Amino acid sequence: MNLFDVYPLNNITITKAQGSYVWDNEDRKYLDMYGGHAVISIGHTHPHFVNRLKEQLDQIAFYSNSIQIPLQHQLAKKLGEVSGKSDYQLFLCNSGAEANENAIKLASFHTGRKKIVAFSKGFHGRTSLAVAATDNATIIAPVNATDNVVFLPFNDVNALTEYFNKEGNETAAVIVEAIQGVGGINVASDEFVQAIRTCCNNYDAVCIADEVRYGRTGKFFAFDHSGVEADIYTMAKGMGNGFPVGGIAIAPHIKPKHGMLGTTFGGNHLACAAALAVLEVIVDENLLQQAEQNGNYLMTKLSAIDELKNIRGRGLMIGFDVAGEHATLRKELLSKHHIFTGEAKPNVIRLLPALNISLADIDAFIDKTKTALAELTLSTVG
Repeated sequence: MNLFDVYPLNNITITKAQGSYVWDNEDRKYLDMYGGHAVISIGHTHPHFVNRLKEQLDQIAFYSNSIQIPLQHQLAKKLGEVSGKSDYQLFLCNSGAEANENAIKLASFHTGRKKIVAFSKGFHGRTSLAVAATDNATIIAPVNATDNVVFLPFNDVNALTEYFNKEGNETAAVIVEAIQGVGGINVASDEFVQAIRTCCNNYDAVCIADEVRYGRTGKFFAFDHSGVEADIYTMAKGMGNGFPVGGIAIAPHIKPKHGMLGTTFGGNHLACAAALAVLEVIVDENLLQQAEQNGNYLMTKLSAIDELKNIRGRGLMIGFDVAGEHATLRKELLSKHHIFTGEAKPNVIRLLPALNISLADIDAFIDKTKTALAELTLSTVG
């Protein structure tokens, strides 16, 4: 049997990892400024994370949600404390797509409505409802297409208000990324986020904050920078530092009912141990504040490089544009300078390193980026 060929692969085989670095099978060392799509939150193979999982494996790895799992309650309590949402409820699943899928479904249950508002360049996953709310026609199969999702312009308060004035009474939810990831690190304005909250309040719709890449901006949830709260926050990616785990934090006014949501693997013992380890390291190493400070440092350094345009983001969720003779910068950084970064088409480089990346590693990235840009310029002139 062959693998189903859906991934464009770099010809690199990673065999070990530590902190913000990985090594390939020829023992070449790479600086990881991307964390495997923002999954590595506390650094590769963090000792506390590794020990937490080893200890849990010696006890029990899995049983279904048909029994009491105390680790789930421990995780809910810790997550409430760290996020500031102690009065919210937690439903655990396995991925960001599942989190968004369940959030949209729950909003429809709660309101009895069908219409969902999403935004241009938004990305919420590849499962049925999540992909229907994703602004990318190439990954929406015919069976996923639905008239129940309406796409509005991102950061356009007038378009949002006009829509709700006409269709608000039919709208179940608004789903939004406070900082769009796959869409190119586009930051929602405070005015826009506040307008979403106001529209949802006025028309009894559910406000869903897609926070799959939580913890990167100085606050636990980027949505909260605007001074308002969502009804549901979705989480995944770095939640388990590489172990598959996701969840939704649900405001207390949304009531559960047996059978409303469900999952086989979500909230299993190993997943809870991984998520608890991440939260414990975030608290012990003060990583929310560190991510904000080091992100500001990185953005300042990037802003001093003339060839990079439109540097944007918050904390350690950063994007910038490259074009012209520098359009292959990401490829050059990987092949010649052994640095992993992300991309968003057509010409955006995304940076999503571990929350505990050091200033020395940031400086190394900046130096190698300058070198790569100079090499590209020279090759064009030559």
